[in-house]
Amino acid sequence: MPAIDLDDTTFADTLAKSKMAIVDFHAGWCGPCILFKPKFKRLSNSYPHVSFFLVDGEKAPAARSTVTIDNLPFFAVYRDGQFLEGLSTAEEEPFKAFVERHFGAAPAAP
Repeated sequence: MPAIDLDDTTFADTLAKSKMAIVDFHAGWCGPCILFKPKFKRLSNSYPHVSFFLVDGEKAPAARSTVTIDNLPFFAVYRDGQFLEGLSTAEEEPFKAFVERHFGAAPAAP
């Protein structure tokens, strides 16, 4: 499923309706965030059982305030709308391991 942008008006309701979700909290001035964004979007298609969302923390301060962000980009895992764990990384392999630890491996390609 393609990654979807959220803002303060859509954040809480969308996550509440998502069984399994990962949110990329980023900022427009963050170089590592900009570099990782295409990877995040590409990987969103590899895990069709997980909803992937993007939140620009500067444009969505209420959404950003729901987690403690120690570094950017910051990825937050949610199950049934509840925050479980966060990870700050700009590397693909640790990110994939994080997703798979919470939601399982990506389905094999046919």
